[in-house]
Amino acid sequence: MAKDVKPTRKNLMEIEDRIELSERGHGTLEKKRDGLIMEFMDILDKAQDVRGDLAQDYQDAQKKINMARAMEGDVAVRGAAAALQEHPEITTESKNIMGVVVPQIESSRVSKSLDQRGYGIMGTSARIDEAAEAYEDLLESIILAAEVETAMKKMLREIETTKRRVNALEFKLLPDLYEGQEYIEQKLEEQEREETFRLKKIKEKKEQAEKEEREAEEADEIAPDEEDASTAEPDMEQSTAGGVPGGD
Repeated sequence: MAKDVKPTRKNLMEIEDRIELSERGHGTLEKKRDGLIMEFMDILDKAQDVRGDLAQDYQDAQKKINMARAMEGDVAVRGAAAALQEHPEITTESKNIMGVVVPQIESSRVSKSLDQRGYGIMGTSARIDEAAEAYEDLLESIILAAEVETAMKKMLREIETTKRRVNALEFKLLPDLYEGQEYIEQKLEEQEREETFRLKKIKEKKEQAEKEEREAEEADEIAPDEEDASTAEPDMEQSTAGGVPGGD
């Protein structure tokens, strides 16, 4: 990724903004993941209790229905079951746990009194009553288990999704962004050093040219003085030569 990015100041600023945003997102997702795990552990503890109660209620219901069938017969048991007039009602709502929508199941008319079960009190025995009550308890345990199990599965899926996002940010996106940032910074530093070196060379050349220009000007100033001196020397010799005969 780093080599695909142009080493410009604009791209560096964009990468730095993305790094800041990704780091904030990574921190938020980590907090969400930890919160979801804590909520999941609470639900898991509840689910284990519900599973234990469900297994126990199922065993009790099976024992009591078998006892009722043995004592009263299958016909009496089926007749008592068919006499039920009011069936249980189940309504579902939803609640939000750390951004995860989980179901909340409400049930009514599950547990009934003897006169609400539809069969005559005199026509049945205590065995059938105990079996009916045991299955009512079992149904309530099933409803609670369904709510808890569904919530647990949704929480687990959200935890896995959040963990994948955290890992993608931590081990893929952020390292690529850091690499791109480092690459651009190195390239910009190289360009800055090259520009500094180039400016230094230009300055040296300019100073050298100015020095040569000054030396040339000084040479031009010295040359006329030498010419004047060389012109004055022959005149002095002529005047000296002309004066000697006159002396004689």
